[in-house]
Amino acid sequence: MNRTFDASSRLLARERRRLFLLALVCLALVAGALYLQFFKGEDPCPLCILQRYGYLLIAIFALLGSTSSSWRSIVIAETLVLISTLGGIAVAGRHVWLQAHPSFSCGFDKLQPIVDSLPPATWLPQVFKVAGLCETAYPPLLGLTLPQWSLVGFLLVLLALVRSVRSRRRELAR
Repeated sequence: MNRTFDASSRLLARERRRLFLLALVCLALVAGALYLQFFKGEDPCPLCILQRYGYLLIAIFALLGSTSSSWRSIVIAETLVLISTLGGIAVAGRHVWLQAHPSFSCGFDKLQPIVDSLPPATWLPQVFKVAGLCETAYPPLLGLTLPQWSLVGFLLVLLALVRSVRSRRRELAR
């Protein structure tokens, strides 16, 4: 019994560290987007802003999970991270598709007022207000466009989350 408790406690601490690291990585990705916006003049479109929300939600839920002391709260946090990640994959995937098919519009006129009316856009307009078009293709970084990098980031979050859950289940089953 004591051995099982020690293993569970060790796994809980490891999971909390992983969630904290995930939060830091997502915050760094948002910081990178802000750098490109403010120092490189790459204005965010509605889909860019929605991807920022996705990474920020992942960071918030991961931080909450990293401070929890029960498996139940960890599972809830990971579920919320998963939902945010899947939303981010959908938005980033759409953005990649739009840039590959530039004759289609991202719905700038339709989507901008919705994104701009969200509360964070009034709290921090310089970070969350739409200023660009989804079709604008900025110079690639290491061969990938920004939406492609964002999609890769969301997919890596998904992969890390799935790997962590599988690893934990394997170890708890022993």
